[in-house]
Amino acid sequence: MESIAIIAFTRSGCMLAQRLSEGLDAGRVSVCGPSRFADELGIAAYASLDAWTAEHFGSDDALVFVGASGIAVRAIAPHVRDKFSDPAVVSVDEAGRFVVPLLSGHVGGANDLARAVARVTGGQAAVSTATDVNGLFAVDEWAARNGLAIVERSVAKEISAALLDGRPVGFASDFELAEMPAGSFADDAELGFVVSLDESSAPFKRTLHLVPRNVTVGAGCRRDTDPDVFEKAVLAVLADARVSARAVRTIASIDVKKDERAILELAEKMGWDTRFYSAEELAAVPGDFASSAFVERTVGVGNVCERAACASGGSLIAGKQAGDGVTVALASG
Repeated sequence: MESIAIIAFTRSGCMLAQRLSEGLDAGRVSVCGPSRFADELGIAAYASLDAWTAEHFGSDDALVFVGASGIAVRAIAPHVRDKFSDPAVVSVDEAGRFVVPLLSGHVGGANDLARAVARVTGGQAAVSTATDVNGLFAVDEWAARNGLAIVERSVAKEISAALLDGRPVGFASDFELAEMPAGSFADDAELGFVVSLDESSAPFKRTLHLVPRNVTVGAGCRRDTDPDVFEKAVLAVLADARVSARAVRTIASIDVKKDERAILELAEKMGWDTRFYSAEELAAVPGDFASSAFVERTVGVGNVCERAACASGGSLIAGKQAGDGVTVALASG
């Protein structure tokens, strides 16, 4: 997890929160407590529980409440929307004996976080999700752990229900996976899941698509290209290559385009990262790319879109396509 926010309400709770901040593996861990303990313990003070919850529910990957579970339940209740988008929420008593994942156990990672908290405190994680209790594979948890976007949420629930009922479930993948799903899967099952960039792939009658976010869109365009024209061009290349827009992690270009409105607006709209490279960095990208003398005279390198797509180490899956002043290429990996 990139960020975990911890809140506690008593001196001993705040001390446990400090232990957790040191023992949990996350990019950033913040600790808040009552103002009367904040200076003494060197932690931040919260103005109100409601305000703290509202702020961190929307900005952090996980929330940990050190105190009674009821406090946490009441605090998060107005903010709960969807298990596929809500952050993980865990409560732990201030003695660290029992750790309860309250929200987003699988997709948000609350079950794993509860186990991590229990390892720090020496307590017990009270995981209650049905697949965990029965020792079964959980497709949503596996997808989240491997950075796969879940497309058909209702089918994900059907797969969990089928596994719990002992009915056959199929599995297919267009990629070699570092972590294979645990369990036995039937090749001829009517219900199953596939790891693919292509959402139209249908190896099963009822197919759950899990999409890796490993695609970079490399793009170039004329200055002040209309954002609608640019978006249409990019989405058309994705469609022609049968690559889901959910698979895109980054849109990349040359640094002279870092303020190009069309690129920035599409990235914001789609939730994609942006990367901008200098002409020297693009020229150093290894590979056999199309080249334009005009583009080289203009920006200092003969190809922007293909080189930008591959600059982070991926391989081309769709070469340069041009139209309406826009050039687009795709790379994965």
